[in-house]
Amino acid sequence: MGQITLQDVRKSFGPVNIIKGANLDIPDGSFVVFVGPSGCGKTTLLRLIAGLEDVTGGAILIDGRNVVDVPPAKRGLSMVFQSYALYPHMSVRGNIAFGLKMAGLPRAEIDRKVEAAAATLNLTGYLDRKPRELSGGQRQRVAIGRAIVREPKAFLFDEPLSNLDAALRVQMRMEVTRLQKQLGTTAIYVTHDQVEAMTMADRIVVLNAGAIEQYGAPLDLYEHPANLFVAGFIGSPRMNLVTGAPAAEHGATTIGIRPEHLKVTKGEAGEGWPGTVAAAEHLGSDTFVYVDAGPVGQLTARCIGEQGLAPGDRVRLLPEPARIHRFDAGGQALR
Repeated sequence: MGQITLQDVRKSFGPVNIIKGANLDIPDGSFVVFVGPSGCGKTTLLRLIAGLEDVTGGAILIDGRNVVDVPPAKRGLSMVFQSYALYPHMSVRGNIAFGLKMAGLPRAEIDRKVEAAAATLNLTGYLDRKPRELSGGQRQRVAIGRAIVREPKAFLFDEPLSNLDAALRVQMRMEVTRLQKQLGTTAIYVTHDQVEAMTMADRIVVLNAGAIEQYGAPLDLYEHPANLFVAGFIGSPRMNLVTGAPAAEHGATTIGIRPEHLKVTKGEAGEGWPGTVAAAEHLGSDTFVYVDAGPVGQLTARCIGEQGLAPGDRVRLLPEPARIHRFDAGGQALR
């Protein structure tokens, strides 16, 4: 079992409040991603769960047991860090087995666990190699293997893919997700990359300045952001936010329209907001069009396929009425 519950968890460094009363229920077997901008407190919150930081107040329950006074080694958790933290003088086998040897397990059991983990991670052929003989992705798999063999109640991942190149990150994203589903172990994953969050998570925790802004399934956050912060953070390119008369027409202080929900028509005639193309990014499968819409502001539209648009072209932008998000003066969503 690996159910983790946070009850009014707070963390302060002197007068500075880093985590401001986090309440969270992470079901057993789920994959939860902490996401937010740099300095929002996501790594601190993960370290509080791991026991690497002391809580200032509140409770952390693992399977119903409050562990705030329990040392990290006895919480039944395994952590995978941003740096691989492998022992350079040890083989892959030695690195994966290290924690089991320290725990005093019999040699036969250690070998069985190491070989099973290596098979799961496609590392069987590399067990006798040293870390310097491995690629970045293989080193990260070794670090994950070291966590797997402990058979923890939950895995804690602290930006484990940030040192990899873009193509390898996509591959490892899929591998980590597949592995978590295969093992059925609870996972908490920290990232600043909201694309990773959207593609990997069962549920996402959006953090901002030490507070939880929203917690829910990826598409729920995408389609029903609770406030302006979540609306602007989740989604790439980010949601267009419009104030003034266009928002007032919809009974809101601010309205939001995602780039894919803006219809672009070339020319002066037609419905929607007039504007001038400032730039167009032609990606083949999509075209991102950046438009100066005068008093409405700078808007981004995402069009399917190739579009014959260039800087200086006059266009009309028409939002899909059913896809307009409305927010009040306090930045909260209006339903």
